[in-house]
Amino acid sequence: MSLVVQKYGGTSVGDAERIRAVADHVARTRRRGDDVVVVVSAMGKTTDDLLRLANDVSAVQPPRELDMLLTAGERMSMALLVMALADQGIDAVSFTGSQAGIITDTSHTRARILEVKGDRLRTALHEGRVPVVAGFQGVSTEHDVTTLGRGGSDTTAVALAAALGADACEIYTDVSGVFSADPRIVPEARRLPRVSFDEMLDIAASGGRVLALRSVEFARNHHVPLHVRSSFTWEPGTWVVEEDAAMEQAIVTAVTHDTSEAKVTVVGVPDRPGIAARLFRALADRMVNVDTIVQNMSQHGTTDISFTVPRVDLDAALDVTRTLAPDIGAGEVLADTDVAKVSLIGAGMRSHPGVSATMFETLAKAGINIEMISTSSIRISCVVRAERVEEAVRLLHTAFELDTV
Repeated sequence: MSLVVQKYGGTSVGDAERIRAVADHVARTRRRGDDVVVVVSAMGKTTDDLLRLANDVSAVQPPRELDMLLTAGERMSMALLVMALADQGIDAVSFTGSQAGIITDTSHTRARILEVKGDRLRTALHEGRVPVVAGFQGVSTEHDVTTLGRGGSDTTAVALAAALGADACEIYTDVSGVFSADPRIVPEARRLPRVSFDEMLDIAASGGRVLALRSVEFARNHHVPLHVRSSFTWEPGTWVVEEDAAMEQAIVTAVTHDTSEAKVTVVGVPDRPGIAARLFRALADRMVNVDTIVQNMSQHGTTDISFTVPRVDLDAALDVTRTLAPDIGAGEVLADTDVAKVSLIGAGMRSHPGVSATMFETLAKAGINIEMISTSSIRISCVVRAERVEEAVRLLHTAFELDTV
């Protein structure tokens, strides 16, 4: 007998018919002899509807109260799914994040999990019941309801799988796995049967939206195998697992793109020790997540520093940099929202030279200008004009023969 954690996203439980389909699948899993813990997201657009309602009510939304509001969506899903399971003859019981023992820090709207107690879940499993847990939420060390931010239900599922010693964590969504590129842009994109945790981390960080970055980090750190599957076809999907050193790695596994970033340029920064440290410490203190950074060559004692941030953090980044610029003796601060990032990911890059050259040549041949570059041992990312990024994805997918593998 195995223990499986199954997470169902918003589209998977989007209406009554979908909830019944999920209940049927959970029931079949249970009847084949496996223990199951289920994690659910809010139905369809429920979270967006709640946010819209909050905006209609007030321009001031205290984070504590926003968390209290938003967690209602997942509580609806869990109760409805338990009812649907009862209709299937399956004994199930629902738990909020706090009832499941998910303890977080006190950062409302983007809390981090500190501990998973899970005692009530273990008791339910021992009694032969199916625990159904509301994703995306927990309870803080100060006993307040908290939410985990974007992708929080994925993180809930992986955290529970780690705490309960599950054999696997199945992430059910509206796509059938992780692909070599976005199939909406590259029709020839292939579903990948298996990727490593490190590859999946870079895919998630560079624009792949199938799994939330924090959930992959948690899975890697706690050695939880992930299986990304479709709740519409139920077919086998993509396994995200430890890297197997015995297997030959593809040079490039996937091409990703991200159109959610903006570029900030601080002009005329004094070229002396400590200036960059002050700038990026100030950004970190405002919880601005900086991605690619480029510093130009110094001329006449000053340099320009450019960096990318999530577009949702652009206002905060501009506030920080424009406030700090006079203090550090810098000039104007420029913002550019018409940028996007295209990335190559592949564990095989570690041992294959020439990947960068092929990428740059492919983009140059198409007249696509590269504005910024960042790399890791298994990833190369280029910032380009937003209107050319989809073309760049298609060209690179072909150049590295991902269309035909």
